[in-house]
Amino acid sequence: MVGGFRVIHLVRPFLAFLPEVQSPERKIPFREKVIYTVISLFIFLVCSQLPLYGIHSTTGADPFYWMRVILASSRGTVMELGITPIVTSGMVMQLLAGSKIIEIDNNVREDRALLNGAQKLLGILIAVGQAVAYVLSGMYGSVGELGVGNAILIIVQLCFAAIIVLCLDELLQKGYGLGSGISLFIATNICESIIWKAFSPTTINSGRGAQFEGAVIALFHLLITRTDKVRALREAFFRQNLPNVTNLHATVLIFLIVIYFQGFRVVLPVRSKNARGQRGSYPIKLFYTSNMPIILQSALVSNIYFISQILYRKFGGNFLVNLIGTWKESEYSGQSIPVGGIAYYITAPSSLAEMATHPFHALFYLVFMLAACALFSKTWIEVSGSSAKDVARQLREQQMVMPGHRDSNLQKELNRYIPTAAAFGGLCIGALTVLADLMGAIGSGTGILLAVTIIYQYFETFEKEKASELGFFGL
Repeated sequence: MVGGFRVIHLVRPFLAFLPEVQSPERKIPFREKVIYTVISLFIFLVCSQLPLYGIHSTTGADPFYWMRVILASSRGTVMELGITPIVTSGMVMQLLAGSKIIEIDNNVREDRALLNGAQKLLGILIAVGQAVAYVLSGMYGSVGELGVGNAILIIVQLCFAAIIVLCLDELLQKGYGLGSGISLFIATNICESIIWKAFSPTTINSGRGAQFEGAVIALFHLLITRTDKVRALREAFFRQNLPNVTNLHATVLIFLIVIYFQGFRVVLPVRSKNARGQRGSYPIKLFYTSNMPIILQSALVSNIYFISQILYRKFGGNFLVNLIGTWKESEYSGQSIPVGGIAYYITAPSSLAEMATHPFHALFYLVFMLAACALFSKTWIEVSGSSAKDVARQLREQQMVMPGHRDSNLQKELNRYIPTAAAFGGLCIGALTVLADLMGAIGSGTGILLAVTIIYQYFETFEKEKASELGFFGL
């Protein structure tokens, strides 16, 4: 830093051109917040169904198939990029700030504005880069077939949709709505996928004649059309390559288990040094880092899949490429699935039978999931400002102390709980994801974990807002 100049100051000239949602000048009533949240969700759902104008084709294997659930993206629509640009830019800026590569003082208003501006600018640049890459890679047909005009139009549509997502997220984050737009869109996308696979009226030919895709509809259809009711029930509960009733039960069970674990926490008592009698508490949850470990792990795996598929298509016979992953197209879904290499071993076994047949695959996947989630959870508390050191500093700034402990021992006391909660919580999230995948839960273990943790956060926010509206305040 020379003469007061910092890297973050490079963003200043762009602030005037970046879209911004003004902070509310009054306290937004709870009912209005609900309305803003519903409208934001409606806009996102409309964009998720609005087809891109100018595309020629979206047939064939989808190289981003594995990423779409967690990134709230819909193929062939203006929401093709989903929340990728905003999530990626947010993580990059969080890592840069947490590792002190860029210096940010969150107590200074200008620094907060510059960081927010830098995140927006990076998000828009990522959106432009991704949109150009999608068009040039031939996802919508070759550029020659599309024409230069259509190609530019598709890029503009994708970038405009990314800016809409950015503004909707900022609208909710600044207090007009409830929670975070990113979390809302992820949870909606996952729940929509689960509901569709349970009640989809689409018919698919699985080799035994046309069957309904939805597990519940297939159950009733099989019971009505088959004369052997026992065999019909067996098929509805255990059919392969399509959602079945057992998958549905597994999904409900995992939902209940995750909700049960959400209640595990250690509550540390704190009191104010200045205001006598003012007491509160600082809860340390088992899922201290919430869904971040699974988001980071999913992003890592999705990128490995994407890179592996591209390399395998171009250099399929190369030893190193095959070591990263070998792929084949599924005869049912038409999507590429990993059948060898690292990509195969970090993919969940499709059933308990496959787990018994390939024990090394199952063991490798289990160790990878547990280690990755625990490591990402531990790393996240350091870069996101939620470590024992950061929490101790925040409590001191609020003039809060822990009864029975010296002010200087605050960090040491928090260190007994926070790193353990982060690592063990990440481990539990990894274990629950593996359990959900092995039980064949609809929407994948990752999707269910994300959906439940996000819905639970919204429930807590809802309760807090309702209590605040009634005049009950707590620390």
